[in-house]
Amino acid sequence: MRSTVKDNLFIALAIVIMMVLFYSSSQPYTDQSLTGVLDEILAKEPLKNVLSLIHFNYAGSEVSIAAQGYSSFVEFFIRKLAHFGTYFLLGLCWFLGLKNKMTSMGLAAFVSWLLASGYAAFDEFHQSITPDRTPLMEDVILDATGALTSILLALIFFLFFYKKKKINLSFKRVTR
Repeated sequence: MRSTVKDNLFIALAIVIMMVLFYSSSQPYTDQSLTGVLDEILAKEPLKNVLSLIHFNYAGSEVSIAAQGYSSFVEFFIRKLAHFGTYFLLGLCWFLGLKNKMTSMGLAAFVSWLLASGYAAFDEFHQSITPDRTPLMEDVILDATGALTSILLALIFFLFFYKKKKINLSFKRVTR
């Protein structure tokens, strides 16, 4: 197990991402709403005919242009992409920061996913005590999926591009 400045920088970046998420979750929805800006930018409602074909349920509510209006519908996807993308980065930063500090990459991947997923659950709890915010278990699942995606991609990258090094993915303690 070795620790480098780069590893520590990734851990610091993960902590910064968590601080930004905490701040964001402490803001009421009305302070973060993009619908006014989207109304201006997307005034001509591009691709409305195609997007009108999309409808599904998320957290017990219908997601469609008919149910929400054009701007709110687009904002829904922007917000969910932000969830996935932010936790994608959080999981990746934790993994890159921990992979050389733990006994195996498999353990680093698991711990990184637990840290990111656990923080997603905490973040939704934080939203439950923030006025005008709605905590959703579906968002925790989306966040955990974003983290898992980045961690798996990183594992695949290290397995295929660092074949010369022996990569330990086991969860067993390595004795030296």
